[in-house]
Amino acid sequence: MPPPLTLHASCVAWRGRGVLITGPSGSGKSTLALALMGLGCDLVADDRTHLAPAPGGGLWASCPAAIAGMIEARGVGLLGAVPCGPVRLSLAVDLGRAETARLPPERHVTHLGCSLPLLHDIGTGHFAPAILQYLKAGRREP
Repeated sequence: MPPPLTLHASCVAWRGRGVLITGPSGSGKSTLALALMGLGCDLVADDRTHLAPAPGGGLWASCPAAIAGMIEARGVGLLGAVPCGPVRLSLAVDLGRAETARLPPERHVTHLGCSLPLLHDIGTGHFAPAILQYLKAGRREP
């Protein structure tokens, strides 16, 4: 089994289904996490996220103890949040890549040998609600 991995990433969860948010510094990881928290998601981790293989497949995401229950709101400061986790990841979002297709192909990213569905940044205000709906009901192919 591969050793745990720490990523420069944020993570939130809706009813135990985690979404891993990656991207370069300043790309909006914490902003997207806050938007999802505003829609009812729980904070798992901000800025650094631990990943570990889950028994039976998949990945667990958790927060380093030193930053548990904190999220940065640029221009506001560090905010407190009730931490949750570890959670099983259901989705990954890469804010470092722009989505240009109206109906993009299904994409995946692999961490520690486990594949996750992947969305690229759509750059619109409806990204957070679309991610939440993805967590609730999945994606359908046209």
